[in-house]
Amino acid sequence: MSELEAYLNELIAKKELPGAVLHVQLKGSTVFHRAYGGFIDSNHYPHNMKTSTRFDLASLTKVMATLPSILWLVDHTSVELDHTIQTYIPEFKHSEITIHQALMHTTGLPADLAPPVQRHEKRDVLNEVVNAALIHEPGKIVKYSDLGMILLGAVIKNVSGLPISTFAERTLYKPLGLTQTSFHPDQPLQIASTEWTKDRYLQGEVHDEKAFHLGGSGSAGLFSTASDVGKFGSYFLYPETQMVLSQSLMRKARNHVAENRGLAFEVWSGKGATLSCGRGWSEGSFGHTGFTGTSLWIDPREELIVTFLTNVVQYGRKHNMKHIRPYLHSLIHAYFTN
Repeated sequence: MSELEAYLNELIAKKELPGAVLHVQLKGSTVFHRAYGGFIDSNHYPHNMKTSTRFDLASLTKVMATLPSILWLVDHTSVELDHTIQTYIPEFKHSEITIHQALMHTTGLPADLAPPVQRHEKRDVLNEVVNAALIHEPGKIVKYSDLGMILLGAVIKNVSGLPISTFAERTLYKPLGLTQTSFHPDQPLQIASTEWTKDRYLQGEVHDEKAFHLGGSGSAGLFSTASDVGKFGSYFLYPETQMVLSQSLMRKARNHVAENRGLAFEVWSGKGATLSCGRGWSEGSFGHTGFTGTSLWIDPREELIVTFLTNVVQYGRKHNMKHIRPYLHSLIHAYFTN
């Protein structure tokens, strides 16, 4: 534990991270929950990080909002994973791409729009996504893509009649007791700020430019605390502890399918490129990361859940998270499972 604490304090001291909250659960109990460093708010005032601080989760939205919303629709409506996206978005130009492929990142769509969306320009993001050209044949290659997840957010809206932000809050977060999780949080001054833009740090306002234009999307836009993210993770580790989602669908989502991916989740197969949990985690461990510096990793064999939320982009987009995450998760796994 002293090595773990020393490493996190060193990251803060060396300004590799502005701040962070680490939350660890083992065999159903919280065994570690601590805050480090801080942030500069949108009015240029410094704050110490607290364990209750909320963060812009970025792409954790994909597994905490889009995935469970789709699973709920599959369980409660006529939606099926093998249905085409065009079934629910008729204007989508590619008739063969399915919901399952979007969750697997095998749509053949590019990772992002080109040119990249800028915060202070006028762009019809959804229209561009609907009309985006393919770069691969669908179903053949895993290519991580925000665009497929944005499309799933539109599917959720068209089926339910509610934007994903409202649908997820009503259908998922309230019944699951995730009281600090939302797309449009109140009390923005209690949220860890992210990147500098023009004359201030972004705070309580989504960092992702596409999600900003869309008012939240299936790809990004969610805010939460480390304890809420950990609670969400515990439901996927122990599906039997909740009654909102189908247990069998939840288990299906976390299973390895191909190239270290399940449905929306990354899933460690023990082979291939090292994932952000490091190579020491058990095969079948699953999780996800977010661009702002967030991550959730779950090891079912060891019953270990690690939520690591940071605001690393307050220091800009060039950072060391690629090395920080696997080293940190390796330290945590070795300490709590040996």
